[in-house]
Amino acid sequence: MTGGPVRVGVIGAGNISDEYLTTLTAAPGVEVIGVADLDEERAAAQAAKYSVPFSGSTAGLLALPELELVVNLTIPAVHAQVALAAIAAGKHVWGEKPLTLDRASARTVLDAAAAAGVRVGNAPDTVLGRGIQHSQQLIAEGRIGTPQTVLTLMQGPGPDAWHPRPDFLFARGAGPLFDIGPYYLTTLALLFGPIDTVQAMGHRAFDVRTVPYGERAGNRIPVEVWTHVSVLTRFRSGVVGTSIYSFDSPVRRQLFEVTGSGGTLTVPVSGFDGPSVLVPAGQPRPESVELVPSGADRARGIGVVEMAEAIRAGRDPRASGALAFHVLDALLAIEESIDAGGPIAVASDFDPVDALHPQWGAGAPPL
Repeated sequence: MTGGPVRVGVIGAGNISDEYLTTLTAAPGVEVIGVADLDEERAAAQAAKYSVPFSGSTAGLLALPELELVVNLTIPAVHAQVALAAIAAGKHVWGEKPLTLDRASARTVLDAAAAAGVRVGNAPDTVLGRGIQHSQQLIAEGRIGTPQTVLTLMQGPGPDAWHPRPDFLFARGAGPLFDIGPYYLTTLALLFGPIDTVQAMGHRAFDVRTVPYGERAGNRIPVEVWTHVSVLTRFRSGVVGTSIYSFDSPVRRQLFEVTGSGGTLTVPVSGFDGPSVLVPAGQPRPESVELVPSGADRARGIGVVEMAEAIRAGRDPRASGALAFHVLDALLAIEESIDAGGPIAVASDFDPVDALHPQWGAGAPPL
């Protein structure tokens, strides 16, 4: 196809599929034509809920000749397998985070896509939300002068307190670093460019977690990952960052704070549409200024919508495979630094990501 809505199929009908399907079935640039899952009954239920015509197996979905773009919402352990199957079928692929679990399989996915002439995009698409995009514009305009340091913090009690099936979130490829870290690291890379080096320490409060309440109360979950990670990051641009990712605190905090030569900006990294908060420097009693972004609200799935535009325009999506590979490279370097007890270089690179038009999604084209 060369025009019209991009025809999309979703693989993985779990919790997150509701958020994607809500956005995608309402977006004019895409047409959701199928939902697939290992549990075909669950796929059928989601397809019926959102009036999607096809439901069934992954093989059945990939066999649809009209399918153009696969949205891969499977668990991290099979991201590469599903992406490669979609690419082999000649389909573009949008994946949930992380891209894969290791550099070799991620490179295989990107190389296979390039050879097949299809494109790869990857979550998180919060970086395309109005909030982070607005912060990117404010920094580019020099509202805090030259960025110098960044402080990020994500802590809470962990997903075993709320998720109906939390086991995989404590397995390899998840934990606070791989599950939550991509939101922060992708935003960091978007704002400050490629990461140069990382140095990290990890801690695990419990080797086994016990589900505290709900239908699975009392179930024991083996913990295969660090549940508290502290990171020092140096960017090639010269910015220095300090970050904490933790599932070990009863106190919930989220923070993304950039300090420059002319002030400090709080970036709304935890969602799509929050305000940025500016505190200017050089004043006797500086007061914070809340800066609310303009444009239409955005939600999970907008990365697929932007990727659909990119496919029709013959370019890579803004939330590209190259950006996702760099974030994965940094995540793995953080783990390697914990094991090695010293700094680890991050070798990968990506092209600068242009900002979207502030009114994108409300009728304006991307910049």
